[in-house]
Amino acid sequence: MNSTTDGTTGGTVATDHQDERLQRREGLRGAFTDVVERARGGDLGVIPVVVGLIVIWSVLQILNPIFLSSQNLVNLTMESAAVGVIALGIVCVLLVGQIDLSVGSVSGLSGAVLAVLFVDQGLPAWVAISAAVIIGAAVGWVYAQLFNRFGVPSFVITLAGLLGFLGLQLYVLGTKGAINLPFDSGLVNFAQLAFVPAWLSYTLAVVAAGWLFASGYLHARERRKAGLSSKSTSALVVRSAALLVALLFMVWYLGQTRGVGWMFVFFVALVLVMHYLLSRTRWGRSVYAVGGNVEAARRAGINVRTIYTSVFVLCSSFAAVGGILAAARLAAANQSSGGGDVNLNAIAAAVIGGTSLFGGRGTAFGALLGIIVIQSISSGLTLLNLDSSIRFMVTGAVLLLAVVVDSVSRRSRTSHGRA
Repeated sequence: MNSTTDGTTGGTVATDHQDERLQRREGLRGAFTDVVERARGGDLGVIPVVVGLIVIWSVLQILNPIFLSSQNLVNLTMESAAVGVIALGIVCVLLVGQIDLSVGSVSGLSGAVLAVLFVDQGLPAWVAISAAVIIGAAVGWVYAQLFNRFGVPSFVITLAGLLGFLGLQLYVLGTKGAINLPFDSGLVNFAQLAFVPAWLSYTLAVVAAGWLFASGYLHARERRKAGLSSKSTSALVVRSAALLVALLFMVWYLGQTRGVGWMFVFFVALVLVMHYLLSRTRWGRSVYAVGGNVEAARRAGINVRTIYTSVFVLCSSFAAVGGILAAARLAAANQSSGGGDVNLNAIAAAVIGGTSLFGGRGTAFGALLGIIVIQSISSGLTLLNLDSSIRFMVTGAVLLLAVVVDSVSRRSRTSHGRA
């Protein structure tokens, strides 16, 4: 029987003793050695996607010096938010070894519901948004019931949902086909024109670095009290300082034009919330356990059906939120909303970000990193005036490479007793 996965450390129960030996090394040198040895054992974490992002940015910048300009990066972050939120839901469902192929259709349906209620029916924006999100959550609940009660594979359930909710979206929009959102509405302003003031951006950067150190320090103290090894304070300081420098530079650089958009901040906030839930709560540990070995999780007393229900509901809810953001960004909902490459980009972003298709491995930050990679390819190739066919082929190649890396690292973990 395979061991279950521990969502806090990203390792497995069977390798606790090995991880303990690695973590006993103190100081920066010990922390670096830990990373190297984990990588050799197949636990690559976010290393492949970070390296890939550096390569992609370097190549695109050489081909077109405008790519890394402040203006283009601001646009890149704003364009990443909507699909990034959808990808965050995909991360949740992949962690339990399942899939949702209907997120694009659900996002399009939520945009259509928002437009009809807000524009045609004249309801307040918050009512229209709430209704759209509730519909998304209801979709996930229905999926979970079909999966838990009847054992229908999630692939089949969500494939049917992809077609069914696309049809429902067309029905909701009716003969109009498209509904424009008022440009003077707060929703459109949030998605297009709302940017964080410079002073607040710098404050949020400092708070984020402080939060990283505080959470790491408290977690390390808890482990020491329990007689377990923990990361050294010096390693935590260096990690937080590196994050602070990176965030301050990003805020300064993006501030050369419009700054950091509130919609992107909202996306990052969702990523942080999900990271906390997945890595610091019993629910999160249960998600990783179910994805690592569902039978072992059931025998350990975890309510597997409840976990499945929660991730399906979260995935569809995030798809609805992403659809709302996309409609607000475009200032319209139409028959093509949620169509095209939205569905595939969301799934590709989660996988490229390091979430395993085999379940049990991945983090919320994978959605953030993955969608930045996807959007970077799209933005860079657009600046080069290349046909969209090239973008699809390049994105497909990057996705295939990510899956190959995941498969190879899984074999390496198995050979090192870490699977």
